[in-house]
This record gives sequence, C-alpha cells and structure tokens, in this order.
Amino acid sequence: MKLAMIYSFLKQDLYKIEEAVNETIQSENPVLREASSQLLKAGGKRIRPVFVLLAGKFGDYNLERMKAVAVSLELIHTASLVHDDVIDEAELRRGEPTIKSKWDNRIAMYTGDYIFARSLENLSTLDNPRAHQILAKTMVELCLGEIEQIQDKYNVEQNLRNYLRRIKRKTAILIAASCRLGAIAANVSKEDELALYRYGYYVGMSYQIIDDVLDFTASEKELGKPAGSDLLQGNITLPVLFSLENSKFKEQAQHVFNTKTELTSSDIEPLIKEIQSNDSIQRSLAVSDLYLSKAYESLEQLPNIRAKQTLKGIAKYIGKRRA
Repeated sequence: MKLAMIYSFLKQDLYKIEEAVNETIQSENPVLREASSQLLKAGGKRIRPVFVLLAGKFGDYNLERMKAVAVSLELIHTASLVHDDVIDEAELRRGEPTIKSKWDNRIAMYTGDYIFARSLENLSTLDNPRAHQILAKTMVELCLGEIEQIQDKYNVEQNLRNYLRRIKRKTAILIAASCRLGAIAANVSKEDELALYRYGYYVGMSYQIIDDVLDFTASEKELGKPAGSDLLQGNITLPVLFSLENSKFKEQAQHVFNTKTELTSSDIEPLIKEIQSNDSIQRSLAVSDLYLSKAYESLEQLPNIRAKQTLKGIAKYIGKRRA
C-alpha cells in the first residue's frame, strides 16, 4: 500500500493546503518566485501537513487554523532542504536539479531565508502565543542540528548520543512539532497534546534512521540521488557508526577521509560494501523498531478514532519503508 492511501480521507484538505503553500511562496521577484516554485514542484510526501491534520482530528478541527499551521511547517521543512543542499553541495533533490545547482549558493541561501520568513508570516494569522513560541524553538533546534552536522562531518570519533541528538534536531523535532501544533490549533487537551508530541518525536527518529539505512540499501533511482551520498558528504549515520566499532573499518574510514581532499564514489565504495555486508544495517533497523514501539505506546491514551488508526498505519508504513 502506498503511504498516501493510508490518509486518503484527508485528500481534499491536503489539496487546499498544497494550494496555500504555492500561494504563500509567490514573490514579485522573478528569481525567488521561480526558485521557490521549482522546489515545490519537485514534490515530496507532505507528511508534516498530514500530521498536523491528524492531530487536529482529536480536538476542534477547523481547516483554516489547521491550514495556517500545516503551511508554515511545510515551508520550514522546504527551506531547510534548500540550505541542506548548499551545505552538502547536492546537485539533485528528488531526482531534480537543486536550486544551488541551477542558480548558485547565494540564490539558494536567500531562497531558503525567504521561505523561512514566509513561514513565520503565514503563522501570524494564528492567534496563539504558545504556538509561535514552539515554532520559534523548533527553528532554533533545526539550525543547531545543521551546525552539529557540519561540525561532525568526517568525524569518526563521535558516539551514539551525538547521532541521536543530531537526528532529533534534524528531523524528529519538526515532525513532533507538526503533531503538537496541530493539536494546539484544535484546542486538544494538554495530555493528548503531549501524547501526540511524543508520537511525532518517536516516529521522526525512526523515519530518519530508516532514511540513513536506505542510503546504503536503496538504488539511485529509488533515492533520487546517488547511493552512499551521506557517507560521501562525510555524514556519520547509524550504520556507519555501528561499523566504526570495528577497528579495521575505523582505520580504513579514517584513512580515506584524511588522504582525500575531495572524495569520489569510488573512494568510499569499499566502505559501503563493508557496511552492506556486516550487521550494521540490521542493528540500525532494530533501533528504528524500538522508536516505533514507543510511538505506538504514545497513542494508547488517545481516543479510538479514525485519526488514531491512521497514525498507527503511518508508523507501520515507516517501519517497513524500503524506498
């Protein structure tokens, strides 16, 4: 089953959110307008708006309020991707040229900043100071996560705690915020709001771990970028971290990272083959499963409505995701 089928009953509301996202990023400046539109046209699962809407179903669901939150969170995610591509010097995003490759780094950075600003402007229509505080804190954490990723590039001495904190800030916190802000916009009880937040956090952690595994197990066509791209860019993900427990692998990785000024796919091919053949993939998937179990537990106290079953279905899909 495709992911979109799990939440197909939200189709009409998601269509309205998609329209609002496109409308919000329009600019009088032709370069900003084209660059922003190109990124959105590249597609994506729009999973963060889905979490906003599903969380809202546990309270006073009002589409206009839900839309304000969902659009802002999707724009924050989109802006972070633009900045990611500059940092990672990525040429492709979902199989399409990135903004930095089509224009340059400066245009890409300003486009990302513009989309961030539009996100904050859009949420200003929601009259709830706590929602704004949570969104601001989420953006701070996202930026810290990006800085940590830059600092940790090619660092073979990092530990599991470093990695988990980084992916929390990079991915999980925005999904958790999507659930929490959707709940706040719908005036969900504080207890259920926190349960939804925890669910989003645990699902987000699992989602990123699976992403990191897929970088070694999926094809270039499935990924929309070359396999092993994370390692090529020096990002020490969970399969790499587990592989580094082997002193021989660690020595080999350190040698490759230290002796090459610019890595190529052939330079890291032996490392990729070792990761694919040892038990690091299975161990990483086991960690993902632990987070998914916690996500299911977080839903226990929530009312047994369709949205709850949908959240379970999404978690299950994420756990089995292989592309």
